[in-house]
Amino acid sequence: MSQRGLVILGSTGSIGRSTLDVVDRHPGAFRIEALAARSSVELLLEQYRKYHPRYLCIVDSAQERVLRSQIGHEKVEILCGEAALISLAGLSDADIVVNAVVGAAGLRASLETIRHQKILALANKESLVTGGPLFAPLLEQGKAQVFPIDSEHSAIWQAMMSGRREEVRKLLLTSSGGPFRTLPADRFGDITVDQALNHPTWKMGPKITIDSATLANKGLEVIEAVTLFGVSAEVIEVVIHPQSIVHSMVEFIDSSVVAQMSLPDMRLPITYALFWPRRVQSEFGRIDWSRPLTMTFETPDMEKFPLLATAFDVARTGGTAPAIFNAANEVAVEGFLAGTLRFVEIADIIRRTLDAVSMIGRPELDDILRADQVARQLAREHMEKIAC
Repeated sequence: MSQRGLVILGSTGSIGRSTLDVVDRHPGAFRIEALAARSSVELLLEQYRKYHPRYLCIVDSAQERVLRSQIGHEKVEILCGEAALISLAGLSDADIVVNAVVGAAGLRASLETIRHQKILALANKESLVTGGPLFAPLLEQGKAQVFPIDSEHSAIWQAMMSGRREEVRKLLLTSSGGPFRTLPADRFGDITVDQALNHPTWKMGPKITIDSATLANKGLEVIEAVTLFGVSAEVIEVVIHPQSIVHSMVEFIDSSVVAQMSLPDMRLPITYALFWPRRVQSEFGRIDWSRPLTMTFETPDMEKFPLLATAFDVARTGGTAPAIFNAANEVAVEGFLAGTLRFVEIADIIRRTLDAVSMIGRPELDDILRADQVARQLAREHMEKIAC
């Protein structure tokens, strides 16, 4: 395979850093064309000095001066702002764009990647969650290549290779259950931010860690899977698997179940996406089968985790409903992290917002962005009322 040009949007986050680790372990396979970050300018500078991309982008304008003062004299084009970040997805020398931008801001970058017929290695759930109606026609026509690099959707992608799409009976998304899987429901009102940030399996940023605690993250994955794999919500089932060894499964019509298994390591699905259709030598997540290994599975408690049930409803509704769900969730999580909301009030804010915002069944991009803005405003208003 010839050397491929790589753009990493969100290079200083956990996915971006893991992607660069994969690059390091396969010398000569990739050429870093561009790196982009929101505000972590010191780490972005370190990455520049190691990989010497042609382009650097910092979204936070306050940090642009730091970049220019450090490397403005060197042969690198320094860009600033969200529009600049999006433009990197269309670079002519880029073959793969890794979208690891957090939140709904990644949607435009994903669409730009597809418009330029690049491979989109996607870690930004919100792209397919909020923009599902826009992506679905492209994915159905086969004109776009979207490779998931979160572990659950990568597992389904790999497992589906064992049969034809029409032979699939169930997509089984696994979930660790988060830190409160065994906590009695009557104690949920006392959950603190520190407790919610203590995930039992993964080390992630604060927003996604809270989403994992509420199971909103799994709900977003359900919505994403509907678009990514072209299935209805009825085909998808969530299974609690605390050990996080089975990353997801596919059940076929003959009742065979094919699973993708490994120890938790995001570099494995990243490697699979970057090198597809080949598999390459790697030790990421390798299981030592000489040691005892116990795996358990159970159904999620929808009463303790109402956001998962809400997400299934949203997936069935479609249109702008997922954008509203996602926006309200982002606002509510911010409120919880800031101490404005209690843990159990996150679900209340999202449900109130969904009930209050008018939905559009077949939206355009402007409709989705407008729904996102309106939902955020209403969610903040609901949050202020609760805080009072």
